Amino acid sequence: MSEPLTVLKYRLARVRDLEAAANVLEWDQETYMPDGAAEARAHQVSTLRQLAHEYLTTDELAALVDALDGRLEGDDAALVRVTRRLIDRKRRLPAALVVELAGAVSRAKQAWKSARERNDFPVFAPHLKQLVDINIRIAEAVGYAGHRYDALLEEYEPGATAAEIATVFAALRERLVPIVKHLADAPQVDAGVLTRAFDTQAQWEFGMMVLRDIGFDFNRGRQDLSAHPFTTTFAITDVRLTTRVNERFLPSALFGSLHEGGHGLYEQGIDLAFDRSPLADGTSLGMHESQSCLWENLIGRSRPFWEHYYPKLKAAFPGPLADISLDAFYRAINAVAPTPIRVEADEVTYNLHIMLRFELEMAMLDGSLSVDDLPGAWNDRMEAYLGIRPPNDADGVLQDIHWSLGAFGYFPTYALGNLMSAQLYDAIRIAIPDLDDQIRAGRFEGLLGWLRTHIHGHGKAVDAGDLLERVTGSRLTSDNWIAYIEKKYVKR
Repeated sequence: MSEPLTVLKYRLARVRDLEAAANVLEWDQETYMPDGAAEARAHQVSTLRQLAHEYLTTDELAALVDALDGRLEGDDAALVRVTRRLIDRKRRLPAALVVELAGAVSRAKQAWKSARERNDFPVFAPHLKQLVDINIRIAEAVGYAGHRYDALLEEYEPGATAAEIATVFAALRERLVPIVKHLADAPQVDAGVLTRAFDTQAQWEFGMMVLRDIGFDFNRGRQDLSAHPFTTTFAITDVRLTTRVNERFLPSALFGSLHEGGHGLYEQGIDLAFDRSPLADGTSLGMHESQSCLWENLIGRSRPFWEHYYPKLKAAFPGPLADISLDAFYRAINAVAPTPIRVEADEVTYNLHIMLRFELEMAMLDGSLSVDDLPGAWNDRMEAYLGIRPPNDADGVLQDIHWSLGAFGYFPTYALGNLMSAQLYDAIRIAIPDLDDQIRAGRFEGLLGWLRTHIHGHGKAVDAGDLLERVTGSRLTSDNWIAYIEKKYVKR
């Protein structure tokens, strides 16, 4: 290894260590930290984020990248390419703005948690205003060719633009709305069984069993409870999942664990040679989301999956499930009915939740929607898209943690991941013809092995669009996902 490359990897490892330390503090804030520590935690996280930013944007690091550019091959060349893109973006951001964002996020998360618990949007509104303002300044500092949103989207889905996303969503909406209407007019499935009383500890234990079965390594990770499910990574060998348990809604914990488990499997499957480098990450948030959608929906809501797990579920909950057949349970978890809660939405209507958030984000960032008017705009669009109005702000505009994290430009990746998951799953079915039989037997090593080889192991070394085309033979399309929905829900 050349000396410049050795020095580059050493310095990038120090940056990743600082970022990991900040992640630890932020994970603790969402799981165990006492509320009174919020202000101190804001300072601590800000310091670490500032140091990581300063180390990454030094002239010396940029010079190392310049010296190595075009001289390397394979993963080392990918490291230089990804690092250059990262440095170019970060150097446009003043360190003071990075510090301001980190502090604002730390305070906003506590305000959001309090506002949601109290159903009191005005508690969160001043923090959201500040985060919108900071994101506008970030966009202006980074620069963009089209919409201000493009500069923020680049952080999560490199190369994508708001115009492209809007075009994909418009085409998807055109095909999806008639399907949603058709299903709304059809006889409705009774999903009441899912709202019976399910012991919370038994829910937790069942979810942990499933995570172990699908391959999540608890020697290199753990699961905890949080107000909003999320996954964070301190290292490839230290991946943290969270879920939430609702005694009166069984899918919340189970499918939350499967969803976050998909993210966690991706993180644990990245090539260990990439640890402590910018390559130790998913190639994009859309591709990351494809993994959680695959495990939560394409696997977790499939008939073969429950042919294996339903007897175990009935054993765990003999009371509430005593009179419920496998067929009835399978129909219940796949019922299509509008809900105000995104993370509890069925897989058919889910993308409409994402379109709503994408449009509201665009409006806040271009100044056409004020934060004070956000709850009303949210409720109006929810009614227009899904035919329902949230009963309160806790189940409406306050339900997601993402804006309190300063994560503007993030939401579209959920829908992109949905589309990618179906493309990938069709390729997997070709590669593993007996996949249903393997799932029916509770065996997931073949599926996980395919994902490790074709998706997870590459980390960030291959761009998402190139990786998707390499594996499936085409760039992003909604055709596979629409075909899956039509087969499962329309032609059944």
